[in-house]
Amino acid sequence: MGTWRCLLLFGGVSLRGGVAAAVPPRGCRALGCGRQLLGAEGEALKQRRTKIMSRGLPKQKPIEGVREIIVVASGKGGVGKSTTAVNLALALAANDSSKAVGLLDVDVYGPSIPKMMNLRGNPELSPNNLMRPLLNYGIACMSMGFLVEETEPLVWRGLMVMSAIEKLLRQVDWGQLDYLVVDMPPGTGDVQLSVSQNIPISGAVIVSTPQDIALMDAHKGAEMFRKVNVPVLGLVQNMSVFQCPKCKHKTHIFGADGARKLAQTLDLDVLGDVPLHLSIREASDLGQPVVFSRPGSDEAKAYLHIASEVVRRLKSSPE
Repeated sequence: MGTWRCLLLFGGVSLRGGVAAAVPPRGCRALGCGRQLLGAEGEALKQRRTKIMSRGLPKQKPIEGVREIIVVASGKGGVGKSTTAVNLALALAANDSSKAVGLLDVDVYGPSIPKMMNLRGNPELSPNNLMRPLLNYGIACMSMGFLVEETEPLVWRGLMVMSAIEKLLRQVDWGQLDYLVVDMPPGTGDVQLSVSQNIPISGAVIVSTPQDIALMDAHKGAEMFRKVNVPVLGLVQNMSVFQCPKCKHKTHIFGADGARKLAQTLDLDVLGDVPLHLSIREASDLGQPVVFSRPGSDEAKAYLHIASEVVRRLKSSPE
């Protein structure tokens, strides 16, 4: 271990004997620090750290009444993750009307499910003091957006956010659901880890545009789920192509097949391509998702195909 690496990992502080003592940032003592940490003391320190970290991990506990949990995530915001989550939930129900589907929005700072699903109001409480989801288009929905005013910003620190996530996971009466689609916030931080460590997730769907900048973060998102032992079902390539409504010419505004190349790198499949289309944006803003409002359109068919691929992979995944 070189001098620079020793300093980067341990900040120029010796941990010998549990007492912090300054170490010169160069010379033999820094190199000796590296050799020492690679030896018996370093191994003991590693084992102790692992033991402390595992002690603080929550135990996974199923959500009562929910059979399969599917998280929809992205490393980056603005790639259409929430739109995908909403239309995926509707497509799961449309493909099989016998299945009960729920939609959980855990994007505490920027909840968009209430607007996209055209829902307002506060949840009622069950006799057990559990919140009852709001219902529209046959989908049971829960979001922080139902508990605060639409324009009210949540200026919360991490502990308050984690408390809110815990309530959304544990204090909702879902009844009996075949699928619960979870709309995750962008990134790979506290919320993603908390959700992944608290509940058994059947699979994750990663949403990205074909743009290189978005793909970099999508790569991180997929690797994060793998690190916490959540199976990644595949990638959705959103805004894949724009077709001019007049001349029908197709333009790859964000690049061509970027998500397919990433999927190949990660040894994953692309679940489907969703075009960049005005109707998807308009339907979402009106609270009438395209799978509901235009079920025969090519855009809706893209989501229906993605839903069928998700179900197929859930059935083929090991228990």
